[in-house]
Amino acid sequence: MIYEITDTNNVSSLFDNWEETLIWSCLQGIMGKIYADDLNVPTAAMAMLGDFTFFAGKPNTELVSYKPSWCTQNFMIMVPQNNSWQNTILQFYQEKAKIVSRYAIKKEPYCFDKEKLETIIAALPEPYKLCMIDENLYHLCKAESWSADLVSQFSDYESYRNLGIGAVICKDNTIVSGASSYSRYQEGIEIEIDTREDYRRKGFASVCGAKLILECLKRNLYPSWDAQNKASVSLAEKLGYHYSHTYTAIEIWND
Repeated sequence: MIYEITDTNNVSSLFDNWEETLIWSCLQGIMGKIYADDLNVPTAAMAMLGDFTFFAGKPNTELVSYKPSWCTQNFMIMVPQNNSWQNTILQFYQEKAKIVSRYAIKKEPYCFDKEKLETIIAALPEPYKLCMIDENLYHLCKAESWSADLVSQFSDYESYRNLGIGAVICKDNTIVSGASSYSRYQEGIEIEIDTREDYRRKGFASVCGAKLILECLKRNLYPSWDAQNKASVSLAEKLGYHYSHTYTAIEIWND
């Protein structure tokens, strides 16, 4: 049997020393869900938020195969705690699984140069406009597939207004780039950055990222960054972050 965990005190030790804000969101009961093999004395657990699932404890095939009814997407990113979990995931999903590298970025609250970030923002040319995400922009983000993940983990604008924060660049009432909170935990957010394909390589992601970081700092929130690829690492470093390490994830595609 697999159980949804509401008292996360019973599973928190399984995720010890894992500096991943999506896990913290789940453990803090702010966003996401945690499932385990036992309610009281779990030996295996998974934290699920958005497209991500993190596996901890003793490898468990039943947990790997479990998909809650609310989890309807065809794509998942599974992050194993160790090689044993990785092998369990690969053995179950087989040809549907693809091993990828992701890049952890250091969490350093005092690494940001505010003047440099302001300079990046000031370089945005006319006629582009930088705006914080309000209710109208929230719905515009959701309406386009490329920008949906800027707000997709918040079921409605009220949730986003209470927990989320984001900035977008607009041209003629159309969003062309944005940086927002993919998720929220008590001390900060996990950043999501996207730019419409025909507006890339113009520095817009840097502008949005700089604005979001500064707004987070004003609110005493830490803007955490996890990089999908090396281009994301380079962007993070431009904004003041530092690379930590490469880790393994497994992308799962269910047709």
